Amino acid sequence: MLLHILLLHLTLQQWVFPIIPSQATQQLLHQEGFLSSSVYIGEQEGLREADKIGGLPEQPPGVEFGQYSGYVTVDPKAGRSLFYYFAESPHNASSKPLILWLAGGPGSSALGYGSFLGIGPFKVHSDGKTLYMNDYSWNKVANVLFLESPAGVGFSYSNTTSDYNTTDDNRTTTDAYSFLVNWLERFPEYKSRDLYLSGVSYGGRFVSELAYAILLNNKNRSLPFINLKNIAIGNPVLDLHLAAKGNLEYLWAHAMISDTTHEAITKYCDFESGKYSDKCNAYMSRANSEAGPVPRANIFSYDCTTTHNASKPQSPPITGYDECSPYYVERYVNRRDVQEALHAINTNWTILSHNVGLRNWKNMPMTVLPTLQHLIENKVHILIISGDLDDIMSVTTTRLAISNMKLAVVIAWRPWLSDQTLQEVGGYVEVYEGLTLATIRGAGHEFASYQPQRSLVVISSFLRGELPPGPVVVS
Repeated sequence: MLLHILLLHLTLQQWVFPIIPSQATQQLLHQEGFLSSSVYIGEQEGLREADKIGGLPEQPPGVEFGQYSGYVTVDPKAGRSLFYYFAESPHNASSKPLILWLAGGPGSSALGYGSFLGIGPFKVHSDGKTLYMNDYSWNKVANVLFLESPAGVGFSYSNTTSDYNTTDDNRTTTDAYSFLVNWLERFPEYKSRDLYLSGVSYGGRFVSELAYAILLNNKNRSLPFINLKNIAIGNPVLDLHLAAKGNLEYLWAHAMISDTTHEAITKYCDFESGKYSDKCNAYMSRANSEAGPVPRANIFSYDCTTTHNASKPQSPPITGYDECSPYYVERYVNRRDVQEALHAINTNWTILSHNVGLRNWKNMPMTVLPTLQHLIENKVHILIISGDLDDIMSVTTTRLAISNMKLAVVIAWRPWLSDQTLQEVGGYVEVYEGLTLATIRGAGHEFASYQPQRSLVVISSFLRGELPPGPVVVS
């Protein structure tokens, strides 16, 4: 199976169109009282000191920020504990906001895809043994917390094996909320900080649902108040029907499928209802064949497992990202001394879990757009970051979802500039009522992996309550 398909994701066999769950699974989180009666809060005294990392093996010299990692129990009866890695900012950490990062999949590791491959302070050399500094780490502008979730992903685990086969959006949200409440008890100085939730792909859905749960439970005076500010989600899974339609339009617009096939799918496929006729399925299959084995996480990239030797560093001429990097990360994290330094159980760590995934997922709401609407109504501003080379959750799909929300445009579409001379277009931005869309030019599904500098510009601006810099556009 191709590496890019392992990245997420909804396309289990590199299908153009996502798997559509049955009507029975189409449940939303909009239920009064959701979560509030099931939150576990445990004793945290002394655990912060035990979690402090003295230093990761083979980390570069000159590290001047605090690092912590360990476990937070979220359900003592089931024996469920979630693993985290936390990197404080080297610059005025006491005044910086807190970002909680959730990875997608379901089943992707936030330690792997989020930290080592994305926005964390370190990257892994191709030898799988040594680290180097990430010049565009998000801990330059915030204190960043990575959560491996749900149980069964990365180092997170449950002593109740059946948990791995019964996980869904609801339990993932419940456990993430319990984690956050307990983690803030362990690190009480962060209780008053502005909290931003962020994540990519299905993690964008987890972020939206967790934000909703926080708003709901903040009304419950018996639970700790969580100072949620805003959320930032990248190439998120928002609406599965719109994703199918958006993927079709994206492939056709990028000359990856024929006019004939595009017209036939448009004619025979009812994306709105999700009911696909035999003719529709036949033409969708043709579309997959016409598009060929192009990596859908970045259509300008290659796949490490099929065209390159993962034991040697690669220097792709277009994307600037070595697609074999996940293998370097797995080698490093599976070192015994690394696992000891992280205070993790000794295990065969994988960047993508084989225990957790869509095959066993019990509840997948068809859409989270009503959840986003609820967040906006409650003054939580949403930043959607979209890499324009991603065809897993394409920018076309995202724009269809935003259009479906019928939000008023506040600031019209314009380019934003990413280099120090403000001459290079980093992407495009448009502001709606309660929501900002920022595209990143040249980025794929894991947007920060492909365009780390541009990603840092976008998140830095968002944390300041500003838009990325841009030229004056005359209307």
